[in-house]
This record gives sequence, structure tokens and C-alpha cells, in this order.
Amino acid sequence: MSQKPEKPRLDTTRLQKMAMAYWESAALMAAVELDLFTAIAHGHDTIPTLAQAIDISERNAERLATVLVAMTLLDRQDGRFSNAPDVQRFLVSDGERYAGPWILFTKPRWTAFGELSERLRRRTENTLGAYVDFSVDDARRYHAATYSIGMGAARLFSRSVDLTGRKLMLDLGGGSGAYSIVATEKYPGLKAIVLDLPPVTVVANEYIAANKAGDRVTTLPGDFTRTPFPSGVDVVVMASNLPQYEPDLIRLVVKKAFAALAPGGEMHLVGETLHDDRKGPLSAALWGLNEAVQASTGVAHTESEVKGYLQGAGFVDVAVHPFVPGVLSRVAGRKPA
Repeated sequence: MSQKPEKPRLDTTRLQKMAMAYWESAALMAAVELDLFTAIAHGHDTIPTLAQAIDISERNAERLATVLVAMTLLDRQDGRFSNAPDVQRFLVSDGERYAGPWILFTKPRWTAFGELSERLRRRTENTLGAYVDFSVDDARRYHAATYSIGMGAARLFSRSVDLTGRKLMLDLGGGSGAYSIVATEKYPGLKAIVLDLPPVTVVANEYIAANKAGDRVTTLPGDFTRTPFPSGVDVVVMASNLPQYEPDLIRLVVKKAFAALAPGGEMHLVGETLHDDRKGPLSAALWGLNEAVQASTGVAHTESEVKGYLQGAGFVDVAVHPFVPGVLSRVAGRKPA
């Protein structure tokens, strides 16, 4: 007589790990703030030399390094530490691809997420969330943190999409102008307009000037949910701000884009999207939850919902393309000729 397989014994291990996940975030952020990974890359790879390089006690250097090894951010062999490959590439501060500011990007929201239950009980929301009172200084801090990641995404976009022969791109919520700067450099004859909130366009102009792109990229201060779009554009891009807006606002913006596009023009929505069964990915779900923290009306959207926004506006050949797997999708459509 065969025995029934025993059911796995339930315990709290998984739940405890989730409850303590912010400890891991804190360890990573502390390592970035202390420039620990740079110190190791420069040969301060033992506890005594590391402690001296980042100005903490040897006891605390041992504590932090032990956690970072357990998190697989560091390796430890015979008392010497080395950075994991991704850490070496992105978290050494004198490296070309340094992304430390991006790692620290969400730290100002730490306290707010600690108050998540209270914030979920609030009933007051607005369409701009955290950007209602956004200042030029806020925009500078924001884009100092996101610029390197934005340029990486912009390069990926310009490799993924053939804009040969296109003349004018409208970059909605374009922030630093990264997508416009890269695209107009890669595709001769293409010019671009970055439409974003007035404080943001001040900062965008600084990045445009720093990249010597002023002859190719201009800015249009405004709110793309309200500001009229320029006519005659043949490419519209809206990148990395999908969860900031509710469905009706996305539909409105997509319809405005369709009206502004020349026949045969194309639109690309790049953003965090949920699978159609709404079971993930976690990153898209969390960005949607973040909008509750920001008191915004924004939500996470599924891939099919985003396709529907384009199809409902009249776009054809609408398709979902993987962009950054598990993080970002690109949903594109074409205005009929």
C-alpha cells in the first residue's frame, strides 16, 4: 500500500525574509554611500585596509562585509574581498557606468514606505503625485540619480528601434532628454522635442547643452496631459512613466499623440507593465504601489491594457516587445498612412 506524500511543513521562513528585506537594502545603500566597492576595487581588500579606506571601525567593516558576501555582492577568499562582476561594473564610483546614484534613488522614500499602511488609508490623490510642487532643485536631484540609467535605456531604445528617415520625435515626460539626445545622435536628420514640466525642462536644457545636442533637441515646458502637442511629428516616445498615470490619462495622452503624428508615424510606450494575469512581475507591481505613497492616481498597467490604449486611439500593428526583461516592456504602434 503506497503512502501519500507528506505535505511540505509550513513555517515562517519566507515571511521573515520578506519582513527583513529592508535590512538588505540598507546594507547595499550603506556600502554605496561609504564607497566600499570602490575601495575594494582600488586594492583595499582586507578588513584592516578596507576599514581605514572608508573610515569605519574594523568591527563594523567585518559586519558589513560579511553581509555583502552573503548577499553575493562580494566574494571572500583567504581573507581578501573582491566585487561581484555587476558590482564592479556599476558600483565603482570612478567607472564609466557608475550607477550609485540610482541605487540611492529610492532612499528618500524610506520613511514614506514605513508609513505605507497609513498612506494606503488616505483618500486624497492627484494626477501628478509627487510632482505637484516639483522644483528645479528637485529635478536636478532626480536626474542626477537617474541620468546614467536613463542614458543606458536610451541607447537600448535606439538599438531596438529603427528610426532611419524619421524627422521629428516628441519625447513625452522626457526628463533629462536622454532618449532624444541619443536618438538624434544615432539617426542623422532626426530632431526631437522634450515635453516635460517647466522645472524639468530647465534641467533638460542643461543636459542637452552638456551633450552638445542643442542644435538637435529642444524643450517644450508643460504638462503632457494638458499641453497641446506640436504637429508634424513622426515619432512619439513616452518612457518610464506609465505607472504614474491612471488608464484614462494614458488613453488621453495616446489619443493626443495619434492626432499629432503624421500618417505612418509611430508611438512607443516604454514602461513597467504587468503580465496579463496580473501575477507579476514584482517590479511593475511595486512601481504601481509606489504611486499610493506619492498620493498619485497612477496604477500598474498590464501589457494588454497598454496595447488597448494604442489600439483604441487608432494605432495599427500594435505589439509588445521585451525591453528590459522582467522590468520594462516596449509597446509600439503605427498610425495608418
